[in-house]
Amino acid sequence: MKIYSVYDPEFKPYGKVLEGYDTACLINAAKTIPLPASGTAYEPSIPALEATCCYGQFKNNAYGGMPIEIGMCWGSNTRLNCLEYHRDSEVNIGEDDFILLLARQDEIVDGVLDTSVVKAFLAPAGVPVEVYATTLHYAPCNAKKGGSFRVVVVLPNGTNFPAPAITPINDEDRLMTARNKWLLAHPDSDEARSGAHIGLTGENIDISAYI
Repeated sequence: MKIYSVYDPEFKPYGKVLEGYDTACLINAAKTIPLPASGTAYEPSIPALEATCCYGQFKNNAYGGMPIEIGMCWGSNTRLNCLEYHRDSEVNIGEDDFILLLARQDEIVDGVLDTSVVKAFLAPAGVPVEVYATTLHYAPCNAKKGGSFRVVVVLPNGTNFPAPAITPINDEDRLMTARNKWLLAHPDSDEARSGAHIGLTGENIDISAYI
């Protein structure tokens, strides 16, 4: 699998690099949070991150004054497992370099996406990377063999909190696993074993051989 950079033209359909942000205070706060013993952890809203000098800039500049949350995904991972999307863009900022595995919503056919269309992108440490609402993504991956990551995640406030109680009215409703979160799981993933909709076919990509 070729690993592109978020600065390569191949990234343009998926997102863009946000210029002008000094994320040092955010990264310093992220570093104080211990890594999990294994696997990955995710919290949608972390007070220590939301108390940094970056909060106002991301709220007012990146999201045009909309309420936001700043959380983090951190740990160690090299596998795809699932892909998700939101109705809004997500901004990722890594303590260190990290890799995103991405696809596009318009590549979903009848509720299923073939993982052969997934592309990998390397994001440099400290650089805010916007992932468009139309981009499928999930947990970041290590950029170094045996490594780990801390990736700060900025989203509209309330995203990834418990899903609303709804009466399904269309096929997409079966993909909703949290507030503002629609998920496609690979059959080999823990999420699928926990009952998430199986919407990925093909290889459960593992980038460990490419880093």
